[in-house]
Amino acid sequence: MLQRKATRGKVKRLRGARIYAAIFKIKKAQNGLPFSLQSKYLPRNKTSNRLKPFSQRVVRAALSGKSGDAKPFPMAASALSPPEVPMELHAHNRDKLVRALRDNLAASSRPIRGFVLLQGGEEQTRYCTDHAELFRQESYFAYLFGVREPGFFGAIDVASGKSFLFVPRLPADYAVWLGEIKPPSFFKERYMVDLVIYVDELVAVLHDHSDEPGKPLLFLLYGLNTDSNNFSKPAAIEEMNKFDTDLSTLHPILTECRVIKSKMELDLIQYANDVSSEAHIEVMRRIRSGMKEYQLESIFLHHVYMYGGCRHCSYTCICATGENSAVLHYGHAAAPNDRILEEGDMALFDMGAEYHFYGSDITCSFPVNGKFTKDQIVIYNAVLAAHNAVLQSMRPGVCWIDMHKLAEKTILESLKNEGIVIGDIDKMMERRFGAVFMPHGLGHFLGIDTHDPGGYAQGLERPKEPGLKALRTIRELKESMVITVEPGCYFIDALLVPAMKDEVTAKFLNKKEMEKYKKFGGVRIESDVLVTADGCKNLTNCPRETWEIEAVMAGAPWPLDHARIKSQNGSSNA
Repeated sequence: MLQRKATRGKVKRLRGARIYAAIFKIKKAQNGLPFSLQSKYLPRNKTSNRLKPFSQRVVRAALSGKSGDAKPFPMAASALSPPEVPMELHAHNRDKLVRALRDNLAASSRPIRGFVLLQGGEEQTRYCTDHAELFRQESYFAYLFGVREPGFFGAIDVASGKSFLFVPRLPADYAVWLGEIKPPSFFKERYMVDLVIYVDELVAVLHDHSDEPGKPLLFLLYGLNTDSNNFSKPAAIEEMNKFDTDLSTLHPILTECRVIKSKMELDLIQYANDVSSEAHIEVMRRIRSGMKEYQLESIFLHHVYMYGGCRHCSYTCICATGENSAVLHYGHAAAPNDRILEEGDMALFDMGAEYHFYGSDITCSFPVNGKFTKDQIVIYNAVLAAHNAVLQSMRPGVCWIDMHKLAEKTILESLKNEGIVIGDIDKMMERRFGAVFMPHGLGHFLGIDTHDPGGYAQGLERPKEPGLKALRTIRELKESMVITVEPGCYFIDALLVPAMKDEVTAKFLNKKEMEKYKKFGGVRIESDVLVTADGCKNLTNCPRETWEIEAVMAGAPWPLDHARIKSQNGSSNA
């Protein structure tokens, strides 16, 4: 009996050793979790203590020596390095605002006087607890001052251009719990402002620096964000009655300053794009059926922080697969990127990192298994054709409504060529039928906010037609704008069912062909694009052609060596 137990134990130990060795090989190859943590962090079945099938397949593949579709690629390193941010960027932004504000005052025959006063963000706790949420600066304040700490105020003398920072006077206990209490001189040097004083001295300091005979004038930030329909919060200080206040002048002027990007701003947006593009490619390489959507989200978040120094993302990651890819803003608390990926799924991953406030917004769509099916190619290429048509047409003076309609028309033409829709394209456009497949707008301004403000300048009204009413801007393009180009094609029951019942739109749909795409989900391709003097520049660097995506997912380095591939194809064709 004792001998039998010993033999069983030996067999178990040998089997365990083989599995351990296999996982160790995988860990070493992919720089993953230590074996001691695998059981804690890998997903498990609810009814057993065994690893889920994905992990079992990985082990079996390693034991057999076969490559298998479950074997992950190594975690790629990055050649990128987080850049030093020049505070001249924010000094330039302040100077830009002062010049624009002076021009506005002069044009309306008003005296050039007063102070711009902004209040930075406050640290927030989670509901009634003492858990401090990760702080991110209020965007207008970040634009002008670049301050990353909470509790600051900032002011600019309109007449002289002189800049002030007002820092909170911290209690002595701060040094015990949160680190060294920095003196005002530290922030003066860090943020390149003219004067740094404590917040409790704000009223006295502004009065001392005012040459006005009466109350000093404060230009406060108050205006509507046309994306959120929320209003910006004007600075709130004690003894506001000691100042005259202007709540209407500053917001439209400062918002317009943010629309046109400087070279230093563009460098940061480009860096955020480079890091995010790299992370998207890492996700492409590591995706496998059997994984959870949130595992791909975690790969992206790890890469942009580990290699890019990006602590914040521009928005909540959308990691949608299968039918979820038709949910435009998937990834929220009620749909938290938690579906198991299946063979044959399309993936739609909309993720972007932020570096020193400036962000990126990139969407890649691709098959989970790395190989496009015929139906997937049809929809993907329809969206890619729209994406490329817009990029070829963008230049200063072009109206964004026209670009949206171009994308819609290109998608409809592609769908008609495949027999998915039928009828006259122009009539479809008149009926706004394109919104059935692309209900969102083509793109939005990008900068310190994902949906950067300024899309609807004063006097511009939002359209009311389907599709067009979702546009975040209808402006003509100008040089140095940064805008996303993100056409999509989705099969959304909430839109398709009414369209099939409507006697006007039903005649455009080939119901037999539509059945093939009932559970398809959707495709979106999104790039961040700079408007140049004579066209545009795509700041995003991800594989877009179907063959590029398949090559990268199979392990080819990115960017691809197109010349080498062409020569190889030529040799094989010969």
